[in-house]
Amino acid sequence: MPSYVWKGKNRYGDVVSGSRAAHSVEGLSKSLQREQITVIDISRKQLELKIPFLQVQKVRLKDLAIFSRQLSVLIDAELPLIQSLNILAEQTKNKYFKRVIKDIRGDVEAGSTLNQAMKKFSNVFDNLFCNLVASGEQSGSLDIMLRRLAEYLEKIVKLRSQVRQAMIYPSAVLGFSVLVVIFMMWKIVPVFASIFIDLGASLPTLTLIVLGISNFVQKYILFIFLGFIGLFFLLRYLKKTDTGRKVFDRFLLSMPLFGKLLQKVSLSRVTRTLSTLLSGGVPMLESLVITSATAGNVIIEDDIMKSRALVAEGKSLTDAFKEVGQLPFMLIQMVGVGEATGTLDEMLAKLATFYDEEVETSVGALLSVLEPVLLIFVGLMVGTIVISMYLPIFELMNQF
Repeated sequence: MPSYVWKGKNRYGDVVSGSRAAHSVEGLSKSLQREQITVIDISRKQLELKIPFLQVQKVRLKDLAIFSRQLSVLIDAELPLIQSLNILAEQTKNKYFKRVIKDIRGDVEAGSTLNQAMKKFSNVFDNLFCNLVASGEQSGSLDIMLRRLAEYLEKIVKLRSQVRQAMIYPSAVLGFSVLVVIFMMWKIVPVFASIFIDLGASLPTLTLIVLGISNFVQKYILFIFLGFIGLFFLLRYLKKTDTGRKVFDRFLLSMPLFGKLLQKVSLSRVTRTLSTLLSGGVPMLESLVITSATAGNVIIEDDIMKSRALVAEGKSLTDAFKEVGQLPFMLIQMVGVGEATGTLDEMLAKLATFYDEEVETSVGALLSVLEPVLLIFVGLMVGTIVISMYLPIFELMNQF
């Protein structure tokens, strides 16, 4: 089916344009007229050169949150769904997301529901998104569900940025300091070593240790860098295996300083996701399956799935969480109150807000502690090398 580029005016008099596949110019013109668009021009779209590995096929959560909020506003303004999708497709900068929205619009235009059309793109719209859209379509409250999804995604984006802030700073400082030390051992220390040999200076133990490390770095510098690269890819591979992911995630939760922060991040995701799904009318068992996939930590994910198995046997969510025995006491108590009063979704939303605030506080406290610790650590590493190079010079000065 050929593609055409079109330009026209909508019912408000605004100039709109876009591209669409159609059997003929006449067919496209009639389709646009049904959407209350007065056609100004239609021309055949030129072929584009596409290199697969250069095509970005990823949609950021931030883009998805903007899409959800804008679609909610357009539907609330009583614009037809097809026209709303067309507007969003034209203003989206991500080319892959633009194609996805256009494909969804085409499926909806052919008679598919929005939920069914979105399920074709599982890499963009996950089970949570599709289930809430389906619930909104069935209840006639699609705009409300999309607004809830937008709020949910915006809070997840904020949470991710806080975690990234906490993790990037120490990682960058440590990585840079290791590179500086390797460079000093590779290029600077050997210069001092040759001077000491020429002068016949007696070398202290600390200097001998540093020179030994320097000799090792000079001989095996290529293997050291290859080792770092190999270790990086090995860890990535292990994280993709079930056993490796469990070991890695368990290690993260047990880390001093970072462990508690990462647990709060996972619990914030779990409580917010479960609250959003339950308030959207998704059944409990299905909600727990979707929620477990958003935990971001396989240990907590397993706890949610164990709880689901107990709920399937007829137990309450509170009793299931108690029996699993891994989740915080406060979370279990709040869930119990929510179940007893019939406000479980509201209690989970309050828990999510609480954990969000805890994460924000923890990130601030963590950065304030890490900054001096990292400075001291880097200072000790570089200072040790510098002192070890000056000790023989002091001894030579004393001889004179």
